Amino acid sequence: MDLTFLGTGGSVPTTKRNTVSIALRLGPEVLMFDCGEGTQRQLMASSVSFMKITNIFISHHHGDHFLGLPGLIQSMNFYGREAPLNVYGPIGTQEMVKTILRLGIFDRKYEVQGHDLAPGEVVIGDGYQVAAFKANHTTPALGYAFQENDRPGRFDPDKAKALGVREGPNFSRLVEGYSVQVGSSKVTPDMVMGPSRKGLRLVYSGDTAASSELDQACVDADVLIHEATVASDLEAKAREFGHSTAKDAALLARDSGVGALYLVHISGRYEDVDVLLEEARGIFGPTTIPNDLDMFVLRTDR
Repeated sequence: MDLTFLGTGGSVPTTKRNTVSIALRLGPEVLMFDCGEGTQRQLMASSVSFMKITNIFISHHHGDHFLGLPGLIQSMNFYGREAPLNVYGPIGTQEMVKTILRLGIFDRKYEVQGHDLAPGEVVIGDGYQVAAFKANHTTPALGYAFQENDRPGRFDPDKAKALGVREGPNFSRLVEGYSVQVGSSKVTPDMVMGPSRKGLRLVYSGDTAASSELDQACVDADVLIHEATVASDLEAKAREFGHSTAKDAALLARDSGVGALYLVHISGRYEDVDVLLEEARGIFGPTTIPNDLDMFVLRTDR
């Protein structure tokens, strides 16, 4: 599982940062969180295939979070996409997608469906679920909590050999959950597998000021992707426009027991992000401000 930051800036693109868009790759499937303008070009410059995107989760309907949809839908069609695409977001998303598709620029060969989500609703995928929660912004907005299903425990080959299981296909059968016969005895998976391992939890804040809903979603998350539009010297302005500071994000990560914090939606006023990074790391050490197209492999073992 890996995470690619296609865009990390806020409001408008700059020469260094595109508007926000994040791709979570789960083997053959890709989930996207927000889709700022120009996202299809960012995808082409990355190792992420936009043809494998199954679900796009839009946090809210400010342009820097969804204006990439028309171009991305068209690019998918140009390259012969046939698989359906689902776009989720707050109330109005279904109608927004219909409006995009009515623009008359698409001769689509695949289905695109928009879905309105209410806080608390959950989208179930293959081996994961994504829950929407209310964000505290100036327009109806959502954050998203991705939860991977629990994974099987680790296979103990020494224990299997001690029970008489020969290395080879029978090892694979046990890992896959099947019993194997050894002489007159049966060896079952629970005899050679460790306890199940908790799946990865990733939270994306979207644009938001502090809220109890966000606090609850972040508890013990392995990864938190949080907006940090400005530094704390501009806290009043952040509050006025429903945004957070780097300090806000770091305090939340520290107090919630988060594993790693990634800061995005960086204001274009910051040519140098050191002031934001130092502010956050002074509170929560494992903080990163990714650049556009940075990719990170995600692990749950903490």
